[in-house]
Order: sequence, then C-alpha cells, then structure tokens
Amino acid sequence: MTRLLAALMLLLAALPLPAAMLPAAADTAVYFVSVFPGRNVYELEGHSALAVVLPDGRSAAFNYGVFDFDSPNFLWRFVKGETDYMAAAMPLDFFLRSYEAEGRRVEALRLDMTAEQKRRLLLNLNHDVHPAYRTYRYNYVLDNCATRPLAAVERSLGDTIRLAPAPFESNSMPGITFRNIMRHYHSNYPWYQFGIDLALGSGIDRSISRRMCAFAPAELARMLPLATVAGRPLADSLIVVTPFAPDAAVESPTPWYATPLAAAIALFALTVVITMRDIRRCRVSKLFDSSLFGIFGLAGLLLTFLIFVSVHEATSPNWLYAWLNPFCLVAAVLVWIKRAEKALVCYHFINFAVLIALAVAWPWLRQSANVAFIPLAAADLLRSGLYLYLYKRNCHPIK
Repeated sequence: MTRLLAALMLLLAALPLPAAMLPAAADTAVYFVSVFPGRNVYELEGHSALAVVLPDGRSAAFNYGVFDFDSPNFLWRFVKGETDYMAAAMPLDFFLRSYEAEGRRVEALRLDMTAEQKRRLLLNLNHDVHPAYRTYRYNYVLDNCATRPLAAVERSLGDTIRLAPAPFESNSMPGITFRNIMRHYHSNYPWYQFGIDLALGSGIDRSISRRMCAFAPAELARMLPLATVAGRPLADSLIVVTPFAPDAAVESPTPWYATPLAAAIALFALTVVITMRDIRRCRVSKLFDSSLFGIFGLAGLLLTFLIFVSVHEATSPNWLYAWLNPFCLVAAVLVWIKRAEKALVCYHFINFAVLIALAVAWPWLRQSANVAFIPLAAADLLRSGLYLYLYKRNCHPIK
C-alpha cells in the first residue's frame, strides 16, 4: 500500500499545475497543513504541506515530501546522504484521505494574506512543482518538507514570519537541540533513536534557535497558530481536518525489556560473569572477545563510512569514533593468533587508555550519548582491563 501511494503521488507530481489555478481572487483560501506523527520512522516528526482552495471549489495540496523508493540506487544514495525529494501538486482530497486512512491528525491553518500575496504564492508554488525545479537535495534538519513550505510562504509575504515559542521553550527545557527534539518524538522507538545517536555526532547537539525547531513539522504546527508577520497574526483560523489525537497513529512504547538499554545491560552483565571466570582460569574467552570486538569493529566501519564518505548532516565530528572504530577488528582477529599476544596486549593498553580519556573528556565534548552506550563502553573497558591484568600476572591471555 505504501508503494502504491508513493506511485500515485509520483504520477500526480508529473502533472503540471493547471494554469487556471494561478489567478488568485481575494476569497481564495490558502492553508498551511500540518500532519501529525505517523507509524513509520520517517513519519515520527509529522509532515507539512500547503493547500490552496479556489472560489469555484477546486483545490490542490503542495507537498514537498515526495520521494521514490524505486529510483535507481535509492538505498545507496539514501545511506550516503544524497537523497533527493520532490515538490508535487496533487488533489487536496487525495492528499488528506491518505492520512485519514492512517488515523493521523491533520490541522489546516488558514493564512491571512492579501490577494497579491496569494498570487505571488501560487506563482512560487507553480515554479516549485515544475518538472525542471521540483527536485531538491533533502536535508533532515535544514531543508525538508516543513522548512520548504514555510520559506515559500515567506517569499510570498515578502517578510519573515515570527514564530511563537516552541513547545520545548514553553516547557522551559534547557538546551534545545536537534537531538533533544528527535528524542521527544522518537520516545516510543528507542532502537531508531539508538541508531541516530550512534550515527550522528555533536553537530545536532548545538543549541538551536526557535526557527530551527521548525525542522520538525509537529513542532512547527504548535508554533504557527500564534505566529505573526510585521506585527499582525499570520493566520485567522485553525481547522481540525481529522480529529484524531496528535499521537494516535504512533506505535505503543517499546517494552523496557526490549529496549537498547536493557540489551546493553544484559551484555554488560554477561561480560562481568565471563570476565570473572576468565580471571579464575587465567585466560580469556576467545569466542566472546572475537564476537564483542567484531561487533564494535563493524560499528566502527559504519561510522567510518558516515564520517568520511557520507554527506549526511552532522555525521562529523562524532566522538564515539574514539571508541567504535575499525581498529576494534584487530582485537577480534589477534585473539586467535598466539604469536600476536604482545601486539594484542598493546592494543588493549591503548584501548583502555583511550576509553578512560574519552570518559573524562566527554562532558566537554558537547555530544549527547545514548544511555545504552554506557554499559556497552563499560563492557569494552572491562575486557581490555582484563588483558592488562592477566598479562601483569604473567598469565598468557590467549593460551
């Protein structure tokens, strides 16, 4: 069904906006449409669009969030950060019906604009959905389906919209950052947030302005109703199109025992048990260490790609790279080679020192870590410490 809807949207996107939509009478209605979070991970912050209703009843939705799963090399380009989205004009009823079927709340804010401003907006929208200009390089936090329609309205108004305080400001939450807002909307999807916290570095932890909070459509939906332009209200009315609860379509919270933190604590507990046994045996568990450091090394390869190859926003600097890097694979391999014992102990000495230094320096690195990283890093530190302890006792860790 998702692919069918995407195909229909792409088909509609290929159709040019009828020229008859361009003239804007004074009673043409323009709406900023806010769609609240959905079930899929790419819907968790919601969605935004613009809607135009002409006096004769014809209407269209202008959607800046259309993408094609089946485009050539989509997955590779998505991972690399070269994801292209499109702006598309489509029948308003079709646009709204798809979200109503998903049980998602939709609000339409009627914008208070003059006939000339509406005319300019329609010209801008017609330009944006033209096949020659409709494709743009999507940026998760700086250029997306919420920031684009907001910018289109501002171009038509000829002025900057002064947004009302964001919900995060209203709650007096200190240090508003991209990551804090993401965590709020991803709270029921901890594994997804775990992946974001792993992949994205300190760039999403800087304090952001009220305007930057608008990257999340659901956040923007709360800032627009009281927004002003040149001292006047931006909108004159708010219509609830589909009266669902704001989070009605979001999945239920993940049970605590299925969260990354629970898995990380279980792994750390297992590491403690195995380490105590290894101390008694005076040698290490090769298979366990090869698996543990192999996983860390694979994570390091992923971070290497994201930091040095990907063009995603804020993948660098990522201070987790001091912990998770391809050198972890050295420990995974050398544990099976008896003649490499000294080299392996040397690696663990360096790894132990780096982990201690990272833990001490972390408060000053301005990067927020997922709480599940703590027991995982502790397991890494414990195993490296074991090698140093056994070597000092004149044991051979890899007998």
